[in-house]
Amino acid sequence: MKFSSEEVAQYLQQHPEFFEEYADMLAEIQVPHPHGGRAIPISERQIVALRDKNRILQDKLGELIRFGEENSAITEKMHRLAVALLSFNRLTDFLHGLNFHLREDFSVPHTALRLWNRSAEGPALPESAPASPDIQVLTEGLSRPYCGPHILDEVRNWFGEEDAARLRSFAMVALRTDQIAGLLVMGSEDPQRFYVNMGTVYLTQLGELVSAALTRFTQAEGLEEAKNKYDIR
Repeated sequence: MKFSSEEVAQYLQQHPEFFEEYADMLAEIQVPHPHGGRAIPISERQIVALRDKNRILQDKLGELIRFGEENSAITEKMHRLAVALLSFNRLTDFLHGLNFHLREDFSVPHTALRLWNRSAEGPALPESAPASPDIQVLTEGLSRPYCGPHILDEVRNWFGEEDAARLRSFAMVALRTDQIAGLLVMGSEDPQRFYVNMGTVYLTQLGELVSAALTRFTQAEGLEEAKNKYDIR
């Protein structure tokens, strides 16, 4: 009577005492080495399997440690950025500081930002240049940051003709407060720097941080506007 491999395996699983009764025979059975070469006893084969599993677990642990270290480094950079943004008293300094930290801490050399719906007159900055209705609709529809190779030509042009021609991937982060709305865009020459389906947790936090920090300036502008309107000194 011939048994299939599945039947033999099932029998051994259901009768573990078999290995005790035929321990001497098992010690004599030779099986192929999992990595090729000579045949080895089953016991040695089990040791090799355990070593392989241990190696896999060590690799996974090392990967988790690397991820933890990377996340810790990003968290520290976000903290530095938050402290810096809260220290600025003028919008121009704020925008300069944001660009500086994105470039130096996060290695993002190409950034562009537009703000609209500001309730008060502010300094004539590129960031205050008009954004088309298409851009505003796009920003309103961003429930999470966009990462990938495609952006509207108008957005690409914010980077300037020379830089825009070299950029291959982008991250778009919506900025929202009660007073204003805006769009922060980061670009890279590396097609894989901002790729579709990448994690956006830190980009989302960046958008929330910049939006919250911008509120300070819209409130200050509104107060200054009120003072001028009612001649408050």
